[in-house]
Amino acid sequence: MERIRLVHGNGGKFSHELVDKYIVKYFSNPILNELHDGAVFSVTNGRMAMSTDSYVVTPHIFPGGNIGKLAVCGTVNDLAMMGAIPQYLSCGLILEEGLPIPTLEVVLQTMSDMAQQAGVSIITGDTKVVEKGSVDGIYINTAGVGIVPDYVQLGTPYIESGMKVIVSGTLGDHAIAVMGTRYGLDLPDTIQTDCAPLHTMSHALLETFGKNIAFFRDPTRGGLATTLQEIANSAQKGIRLQESAIPVREEVQAVCQVLGYDPLYLANEGKMIAIVRADVADDVVQMMRTFTEGCDAVIIGDIVNGNAGKVGLQTAVGGIRLLDMLGEDQVPRIC
Repeated sequence: MERIRLVHGNGGKFSHELVDKYIVKYFSNPILNELHDGAVFSVTNGRMAMSTDSYVVTPHIFPGGNIGKLAVCGTVNDLAMMGAIPQYLSCGLILEEGLPIPTLEVVLQTMSDMAQQAGVSIITGDTKVVEKGSVDGIYINTAGVGIVPDYVQLGTPYIESGMKVIVSGTLGDHAIAVMGTRYGLDLPDTIQTDCAPLHTMSHALLETFGKNIAFFRDPTRGGLATTLQEIANSAQKGIRLQESAIPVREEVQAVCQVLGYDPLYLANEGKMIAIVRADVADDVVQMMRTFTEGCDAVIIGDIVNGNAGKVGLQTAVGGIRLLDMLGEDQVPRIC
């Protein structure tokens, strides 16, 4: 079997061959191996978090990752930003007729590796095959569940004036890495996706600082600017950023300048925003920097009185630029 055929999605012997020979091979665990239409699993007392996301990135493989890495890390990170400890994932695959089996195996192997790194099990799933041209190779949906510890109290109601806004690292790396591959640009090898699971860092921060942390979010589609605008609207607080403090790699900034992109609106897949009390902000940054995923963490702004629902950027020349949500998509199908 070299390529996916329509018969691999008809529920018959070829479907079972695909599941047994490839999917179970990479995702094997006692719950999944029952091959039921769903999964039964034990839960602890307390709060649970659930999230789902779909992934349609093109190309499927790009510097530093592929669609499978995104599908695991993206949902793990959505759970982590709610303060949850990720436990289980589902995996839904929509495959195009003619997809090379080696490409599918690369994606499945990566998903298996990232699930192991994130400490989660893929316990249920579904596979559909559609006619050639109906989708672009492979789409993936993952849903995840996690446990929220009792000491976690995150959300926009807890955001107060005077708090600091922290970002865990450089912006725009993922979007530029994907875009460069998509359009065949000769970009430096240092430009790679930042896609990574953030749950270990987020959990350590919450264990250490508890309710001194008010809010987490990962700035994916729409980038930092759109994410902060959503937060400002929901919290009905003003946010003031310092342009000079926002970290962007020189090579990413150079590509943005040539192509007319704004790194504040580019997607990231391994960065997080933390809004914390001012008296612990420096300590939060220092702890973030002990993790590979947070090695470039920095304070970039404040929650301010007035200007509710607005995000202002203090520019290098001393002016204020108001940041709105992303309008037209700079780089579509980025995740």
